[in-house]
Amino acid sequence: MEWLIAPFEVGFVQRALWGGVLVSVVCALAGTWVVLRGMAFLGDALSHGMLPGVALASLLGANPFVGAALSTGVLAAGVTVLGRSGRLSHDTGIGLLFVAMLSAGVIIVSRSESFAVDVTGFLFGDVLAIRDADLGVLAVAALVAIVVSVLGYRAFVALTLDARIAHTLGLQPGRAHAALLALITLATVSSFHVVGTLLVFGLLVAPPAAALAWARRIPAALIGATLLGCTATVLGLLVSWHAGTAAGATIAAVAVTQYFVSSALARLRDRVRPC
Repeated sequence: MEWLIAPFEVGFVQRALWGGVLVSVVCALAGTWVVLRGMAFLGDALSHGMLPGVALASLLGANPFVGAALSTGVLAAGVTVLGRSGRLSHDTGIGLLFVAMLSAGVIIVSRSESFAVDVTGFLFGDVLAIRDADLGVLAVAALVAIVVSVLGYRAFVALTLDARIAHTLGLQPGRAHAALLALITLATVSSFHVVGTLLVFGLLVAPPAAALAWARRIPAALIGATLLGCTATVLGLLVSWHAGTAAGATIAAVAVTQYFVSSALARLRDRVRPC
């Protein structure tokens, strides 16, 4: 059992484990609604849209979390404005903003030769470099995500079923949608330091999708997605330690593998289930 315990006796791996667990909580709470509402493209756009903010903050010596939050907030606000205009389809608006933000990020990066090495960490994450201060930020993010999920649960459920139902019940679908966007933004911003902007989409979508293949109720899906995300973190760190692979990418790969295994088992269950 030494191979199983040894990695987690090291300080930076312990911090990586706690960071991955906290990120799994945030991503599960936001990602379950992303999958249920078919908002995966928006989640992908937000995860990439933070790049210009992260790049600009790093060049100015500011906190990358602040830059990521501002950049993602701008994209989320833009999606809301374009969605209300009615001139473009929802996906078209997201696609245009996605390209605009990603292009801005690449332009900012290209203007600094010294930033070329650092950008790899922002794109693919560096979970093993998590500090105690980062854990504090992630703990606050997880607490906020839990509070928003509890307070907005009824509105999120009604919005997922039909916005008209939410309006009829007096749940204000516009505010519920804005709160959901804020929750997704929180998940992407808090996760990029662990798995990077390019891989955050994996933790946001894969564990909830895997859990929803088995869960019959939304609370069960939320809990299942959290457990799967935590499991992906543990297994990803183990594989990374022994195989010498990138930790963040390995965690994301395990999460995606969990989905395919879950999906395959669910199909097998449906085939053998008696009529």
